[in-house]
Amino acid sequence: MRALVAANEKTMGGNIVDLRGIAMERLEARLDRLEDTHRNVIAAAYENLAGTNQINRAILRMMDATQFEPFLRELRGEVSDILRVDAVRLVLESAVPDADPAVSRLGDVLSVAEPGFVRDYITHGRATPSRQVTLRQVRTDDTTIFGDKADYIRSEACMQLNLGEGRLPGMLIFGAEDPHQFTPQQGTDLLTFFAGVFERAMRRWLS
Repeated sequence: MRALVAANEKTMGGNIVDLRGIAMERLEARLDRLEDTHRNVIAAAYENLAGTNQINRAILRMMDATQFEPFLRELRGEVSDILRVDAVRLVLESAVPDADPAVSRLGDVLSVAEPGFVRDYITHGRATPSRQVTLRQVRTDDTTIFGDKADYIRSEACMQLNLGEGRLPGMLIFGAEDPHQFTPQQGTDLLTFFAGVFERAMRRWLS
């Protein structure tokens, strides 16, 4: 088509503007933009499908546990592998120090904090509403959450947990070395669903 248009322009001379050629160039540019949009939509759809499959597999693996300790150990094991995160931490608020031996045995995945810790951690102490899922980039050497992994965690997903009436809230945190794995621009639907399943499982174990 370009060759035909170019040949036609030569026969018309230099003093004539070919509106058909201009229109064709504009249509070609518009087609390129549509193709780019189409590719982006398909890529986003595949990425969303892959994310959904990851969450579903992680939930099914998590639900296989029949006891509380194996349930939590799966978080740092196959569940974190399926979700491709580098660190997992469950924080439970308690009004009194918990002397349960399970806390020390599961110290690399479970920690107990004072009341109000979850909200302060998610909001950084600011008087702002805390969402159920918060995605953000981090850079800190604070070992309170990620322990000896804190030095290389660069992004995190914080999921606030409602553990039932009369219980203090909890928080499940995923940490990643990749600073772009969890960012505020990403959607939170899948992690909101995962947090909903997880908190219901926790209510069962805590009842």
